[in-house]
Amino acid sequence: MDSFGLLLGGLEAAATPENLMYAAIGVLLGTFVGVLPGIGPAMAVALLLPVTFGLEPTSAFIMFAGIYYGGMYGGSTTSILLNTPGESASVMTAIEGNQMAKKGRAAQALATAAIGSFVAGTIGTLLVVFFTPPLAEVAVKIGAPSYFAIMLLALVMTTSVLGSSRLRGFLSLFLGLTIGLVGLDLNTGQPRLSLGTTQLADRIDIVVVAVGIFALGEALWVAAHLRRQPVRVTPVGRPWMGRSDWSRSWKPWLRGTAFGFPFGAIPAGGAEIPTFLSYVTERRLARDPEEFGHGAIEGVAGPEAANNASAAGMFVPMLALGVPVTATASVMLAALTGYGITPGPQLLSDESDLVWTLLASLLIGNTLLLVLNLPLAPLWAKLLRIPRPQLYAGILFFACLGAYATNQDPFDVFLLLLFGLLGLAMRRFGLPVLPLILGVILGPLMETKLREALTISDGDLSGLFDEPLAVAVYVLIALILVAPLVLRRIRPHPDTPAAEVARARAEQDDERVER
Repeated sequence: MDSFGLLLGGLEAAATPENLMYAAIGVLLGTFVGVLPGIGPAMAVALLLPVTFGLEPTSAFIMFAGIYYGGMYGGSTTSILLNTPGESASVMTAIEGNQMAKKGRAAQALATAAIGSFVAGTIGTLLVVFFTPPLAEVAVKIGAPSYFAIMLLALVMTTSVLGSSRLRGFLSLFLGLTIGLVGLDLNTGQPRLSLGTTQLADRIDIVVVAVGIFALGEALWVAAHLRRQPVRVTPVGRPWMGRSDWSRSWKPWLRGTAFGFPFGAIPAGGAEIPTFLSYVTERRLARDPEEFGHGAIEGVAGPEAANNASAAGMFVPMLALGVPVTATASVMLAALTGYGITPGPQLLSDESDLVWTLLASLLIGNTLLLVLNLPLAPLWAKLLRIPRPQLYAGILFFACLGAYATNQDPFDVFLLLLFGLLGLAMRRFGLPVLPLILGVILGPLMETKLREALTISDGDLSGLFDEPLAVAVYVLIALILVAPLVLRRIRPHPDTPAAEVARARAEQDDERVER
């Protein structure tokens, strides 16, 4: 059966009244959490991960699809109304969206963000359907050396493009790989880094790590910089777009989708760079470039489409290779393993019904997001008036409840606190969070593939280079690490997209601290 036939079968399974209810609940919960200041999609998914524990895998992932897209929409709402992006990919949306809101055009900004997200998410999901099965067929034939090299490439690419310092990125990755070593050695049964604690003999649950680093760490960081004056929220009418807004937005939606999907489908560090590229492109193509920085609707439409297309594209490596390339993908991969499902090339064949129902639920969740949340935009804006002490006290409560519910062990709550403090320290010193999460998830998988490759070659390191694909990947890794050094010598002050994204994010963080 072809991909679209399988997708239709997934739509039939996902469109039952029960599953539609879970999708609607996921959209509402994701938007509710995502619209709160400082909370992005990754934190929304991590915080709501325990909610799905009592559900069947299919129902749980249908709800996750809704939570995922709801969290994406909620992040754009906060960026536009409060100039407070929940994640770095929303920085470009905040630049123009908040200026539109100050001019009384908050409704138009929210509408173009929501519709652009729907267009990009739908196109991106259909592209996932097209690309994932062929990639999975190729991936099944990949040996352990090449698989290890591909995962190493994902770590290097993600770590290299995030944050303002590559050193900080690799330090974060080292922390993640170290946490991934905790527990019994799978070959010898010897405890590693367990400090003589029986609770650490088994590996640390990734749910505890994700909720601690994302939810608790972000809550502690924002709470440490609470403003003492009430938050000023721009009033929102009914989101709508005039004919001029439509004519100025549809091309940026398509261009943003074209920028975003490839960056999501390859291990390239998420949506930060494509959103910047989309913003720069729209500024160069605009009839009035001077309007940018003062509320240009193209500056909201393009980056939001790029953000959501990248979010859809990340399902390609996650489902076909078992490699997460974004923080949200890492949390969703943790949910897969929590259900005893092994991610990787065999996933499409071993769990075919689950995968195609998940992809179909992305289309359903994306549609429900548009239908439900456009009319509810004024209601979501009122959530921003929740007093910050009560808000973050609630986040801490649900984070602790979720960590305890994972294994019903008080020790997990203690671990949650430690990871929360680690997340706070990482934000304080500018360490990107994603490399740590990827290190925790991919570290054990890389160790397994490394040992397989060395076992096949009787311990000879040349076994890591036995396959042409592995050699090609190592060459690419070398180019990624060496090219910036060469370019720096050629151009002492390169004006790269990554540098611009880091600079824009730093400016947004400074504004948040000042407020």
